[in-house]
Amino acid sequence: MVRRCNRMKVAASGAAMARVNPKEKVERIQAALPGLRALVAPCRVCGRACGVDRTGAEVGYCRADAGDGDHVRWSAAVLHFGEEPMLVGRGGSGTVFFSHCNLRCLFCQNWQISHEGEGRTAHFRELAQAFLDLQAQGAENINLVTPTQYIYPVVQALGLASEQGLSLPVVYNTNGYDAAELVALLGGIVDVWLPDVKYMESPPAFRYSHAANYPEVAQAAVQTMWRQSGPLSMEGDTAGGGVLIRHLVLPENQSGTFEFLLWLKERDMTSAALSLMSQYSPQFRAAECPEINRSLTPKEYEDVVDFAAHLGFEHVLTQEMDSRAVYLPDFNREEPFRR
Repeated sequence: MVRRCNRMKVAASGAAMARVNPKEKVERIQAALPGLRALVAPCRVCGRACGVDRTGAEVGYCRADAGDGDHVRWSAAVLHFGEEPMLVGRGGSGTVFFSHCNLRCLFCQNWQISHEGEGRTAHFRELAQAFLDLQAQGAENINLVTPTQYIYPVVQALGLASEQGLSLPVVYNTNGYDAAELVALLGGIVDVWLPDVKYMESPPAFRYSHAANYPEVAQAAVQTMWRQSGPLSMEGDTAGGGVLIRHLVLPENQSGTFEFLLWLKERDMTSAALSLMSQYSPQFRAAECPEINRSLTPKEYEDVVDFAAHLGFEHVLTQEMDSRAVYLPDFNREEPFRR
């Protein structure tokens, strides 16, 4: 997912990495845990609102099993150099890929973990150690990829790690299908919001993800993130806080990209950092839907980038068209993106 910056200024390398105050983070986590526990039992953390008890043995739509609420399943915890430049910095983004998913898109490039559940289950104490190990390796941040289904043990792990000296910004790398109430509870715990907004209309959201309510859920979540954190704040060459919005452009405008850009503009969010992704290729079960059973064309992508510029977006990141062939992960490997 390498991106070239287009109209987005990033400070020169060599500056100190972003840091947060561990004591303040611990205090915020302790204050939020009762509300988080109430939100996961019965579970209402995402748009499914399936109501299972995530502090017990029940399994919801996402198929995630948190056991007694203290366990979490993840596939890899690695330094990732393929994220946006302000997340990678010099040391790489300390990325943890969680297993299972509340959206389960039929075209998912991470299908090995999102659909098949590849990974290992362990107590949140082990996850806390993984966070500390990434910091020791020089990570610029802790990048939580699809963490919502395990949010209660994940936040407990962040609290334990912060007590032991974790001082990196936390990036919440999400598909956007998060309850606004959850986003509000995570204020002061999450430093950088990284929602990947998928759809603007219900029919494709249902066809590809069985989530007809996705547009309204994601829109409410993104607006809550924006009110809470605002534009990206840079510390040296890395992001220390704020919102970076991703959007995967699908063939035939099935993602509602033009409508999404207009929606952002109408809400005075043209100052938001916007990462427009061209990397779509038909993965997993995408062949079942002829309209998306192909890669994006250069013209489809160029039209989107031009439209964003026309609307006045101030900070846009774009992708090369060959990124789809280069950055497909294999989660059977210890380092999924290494070729």
